[in-house]
Amino acid sequence: MSIHLPPGQAIPDPEECSTSGSESGDDDQTFDDWVDDDASVPCRSLFDDTVSASAEESLKYDEKTHGFDLQAIATRLSLDSYGRIRLINYIRETKPSPKDVLSLTGKEPLFTADQYLKPVLEDDPLLLLQTADEWSDDEESADPSRKIRALENKLAQAQRELAEYRSIVNRQLDLDTVRTEEPSKPARDDDTHYFDSYAENDIHAVMIQDKVRTSTYAHFILGNANLFRDAIVLDVGCGTGILSLFAARSGAKRVFAVDASDIALRAEKIVKENGYEDIVTVIRGKVEDIQLPDGIEKVDVIISEWMGYALLYESMLDSVLRARDRFNPSVMAPSQCQMMLALCDGDEVYKDRVEFWNDIYGLDMSAMAENFFDDAVVDVVGPQSLLSDPAVIKDLYLGDIKPGQLDFTSTFQLVSTNDRRSKVRCLCLYFDTFFTASGAPIKEGTAVSIIKNEDPQLAEVWPVGGKPAPKRRASSNAEKEKDTSFSTGPRSIPTHWKQTLLFLREPITVSEGTVVYGSFHCKKSTTNSRELDVEVHYSTKPSVDAPATEDTVVQMYKIR
Repeated sequence: MSIHLPPGQAIPDPEECSTSGSESGDDDQTFDDWVDDDASVPCRSLFDDTVSASAEESLKYDEKTHGFDLQAIATRLSLDSYGRIRLINYIRETKPSPKDVLSLTGKEPLFTADQYLKPVLEDDPLLLLQTADEWSDDEESADPSRKIRALENKLAQAQRELAEYRSIVNRQLDLDTVRTEEPSKPARDDDTHYFDSYAENDIHAVMIQDKVRTSTYAHFILGNANLFRDAIVLDVGCGTGILSLFAARSGAKRVFAVDASDIALRAEKIVKENGYEDIVTVIRGKVEDIQLPDGIEKVDVIISEWMGYALLYESMLDSVLRARDRFNPSVMAPSQCQMMLALCDGDEVYKDRVEFWNDIYGLDMSAMAENFFDDAVVDVVGPQSLLSDPAVIKDLYLGDIKPGQLDFTSTFQLVSTNDRRSKVRCLCLYFDTFFTASGAPIKEGTAVSIIKNEDPQLAEVWPVGGKPAPKRRASSNAEKEKDTSFSTGPRSIPTHWKQTLLFLREPITVSEGTVVYGSFHCKKSTTNSRELDVEVHYSTKPSVDAPATEDTVVQMYKIR
């Protein structure tokens, strides 16, 4: 039962709705009206963009195409009206595969979460079909008076459920009707705090001192003079302007360094002090809003260091993609990022963050760790803590990915590689980043560069002690394009991104060959668009060839 009605039509008040079968009039509502109206409304499939002529036709399409029978799973899981509403909205919002939905047991948190009572699609016909399903052949064949009484009862029941549903949604999900009662409360502005945080020196010092990050960008930009020579370059979220200066040093004709934070004022001074003010133009503002000078509408290269914890935290990639669509570059740098997931013991972090509180000067302070499992933990773990090879759970090629694809659901299978019984306390989430001089996707199976402490990469590309930048050949034909990459995983030296650890409430005991498999759901938080909501559904089995199990554990996290 959706509370979204056609424009201009209000939610009916149950006390004003007639339940008498003897009254008539153009405005009377009967149960048949409710069912027939929604049955004829075009309806979108639960699993793709196919639109059928009615809700019934859409359900038939899903059953035929995706092997998914909504009524059958609702019956198997013994779902009431609200359970069915939650299931439909959960599918619409998180976009799981039919296989993932068919594996649900009915005990998952989604069946009690009020967030899934809020309709995802306006006027979703599937949310109204449930009342029609309750009719039986006996009622249809009954005498007219019995049918009228049955209609009255069904309509009254539907009206009561609609009123209750409206009350729950208004109370729990903070709809406009509730917000208008608090006119003095300002709307949340996720951007202001975000940009203000980048006005401070410390955060830029941390990023520049991250040798893996800065040296890889420098290595790519300074090592590809063919790409940057006489190019027009856009630096999105320029910060101190260091990447813009690298581009100018590599031969760029024009560089536009854009940042919405106050750091842009200092970036402008840095550009002048280094003598690049004729090449680098600093623009203060959001890249979505700014205009490039001199009528420039296309750039050759977009460079940006947009990645956050777990890759997508901070949601800066949305702005980079908007810049891509506005200015049509030939190359995006970086060109591709892969979000990785692996099994991890997490012992040291668990001891520091949880067991630490068990005995403080002889006092039990374990209450301090009660919410530990609700949030992802950003920390560093060593390579020895990994208990499986990683799996790619999201591959982002910046040449064509769309902002709508940044909320996603992916399946995974992680096979334990440890030769002895071990406890998996957490899943380790990190990302690998690739730069291609052609801007093309990396070839399948391309290995990421693992940078170690003794790696000479930094010294090769970063002049120190006042020494001039390395001279490059004048002939562009003699220069070879250089692709490069870096990893934020445990096998590389730590970066300022560290790793994002998803701790399990119940550790998993694994041996060599044990399989942990399931689905990974990631989306922007509804309370802060810069944060992430992650939901992991996982099961275990003794080996790859073993049959799937029905026991599935679901755990939700905030990345913030």
